[in-house]
Amino acid sequence: MARLRDIVPVVHEHPLAYVIGLQGIALLQGFIGEHDREFIEARLAEVRELLADERLARPVDVTRVSTVDGYRTWSATYDDPANAAFAIDVPVVKRIVDELPAGTALDAACGTGRYAELLVERGHRVIGVDSSPEMLELARKRLPGSEFREGTLHHLPVDEVDLVVCGLALTHNPDLTPIFAEFARVLRPGGHLVIADIHPDGVLRGSIPTVRGPNGEPHRLVTYRHSMGDYVRAALAAGLTVRHCEEPQPEAPPPGSKATDVGPWDVWPWSLAALVPEAAHAAVEGQLVVWHFQRDSLRTM
Repeated sequence: MARLRDIVPVVHEHPLAYVIGLQGIALLQGFIGEHDREFIEARLAEVRELLADERLARPVDVTRVSTVDGYRTWSATYDDPANAAFAIDVPVVKRIVDELPAGTALDAACGTGRYAELLVERGHRVIGVDSSPEMLELARKRLPGSEFREGTLHHLPVDEVDLVVCGLALTHNPDLTPIFAEFARVLRPGGHLVIADIHPDGVLRGSIPTVRGPNGEPHRLVTYRHSMGDYVRAALAAGLTVRHCEEPQPEAPPPGSKATDVGPWDVWPWSLAALVPEAAHAAVEGQLVVWHFQRDSLRTM
């Protein structure tokens, strides 16, 4: 479970601290033999250069905001092709869903209906639920033939579905246990649950959505870092069995792709990682995690 004492309302985001942190992860891997001497010496040389880079000495204080407030702003650009996570999670989710029979499916925390559209294309009757009215409005325009309802992951206004999918939402919640219990409640015996979420290592590396406040102030959606074990324990407690787990990662950057621009805060930490691409790639143990669970066919809720 996330250490709640570490979730502070205002975060001091220091760009130098970030890039040095990536170098540190890479160097720790080198210390246990995952990289050779040339790699380690290159990282140390980069550290010396980074310490002298005045552009990295301009920190930003960032306020955490709720998902309702954050997605109200983000909804206008959420489906932008630049949202890199979409290129990673969808292929894995498709492979899992393609093996399941069509039925009644719930897209929990449906957002603009990305997964709902995928499910409709595969013959499912889809119900989408989200806490953001702005996201639901976009989902209804996207799929006028499907049903979308306002609700939360803790209180889903749905009963008896064959499949639940949930994308990039659980990290915004401090405790997974009641959410998995709610998923199990709405699933028919033998039903399936497919979850894509930010990998705990991805959260550690700052893969947290950025939004601007009404006066341009920097905000990030409140996000918690759950261990892989947190997901498994919550699922088992709800009577769900792990069927599959995958940790898709982005491809390695091409040689010579080192960026020279720190970038505006809105594209941190991704622009910062691009300053040290070899260290950043070495530090990527997982960008997303995709889980497939199944409810016990004998259990009654």
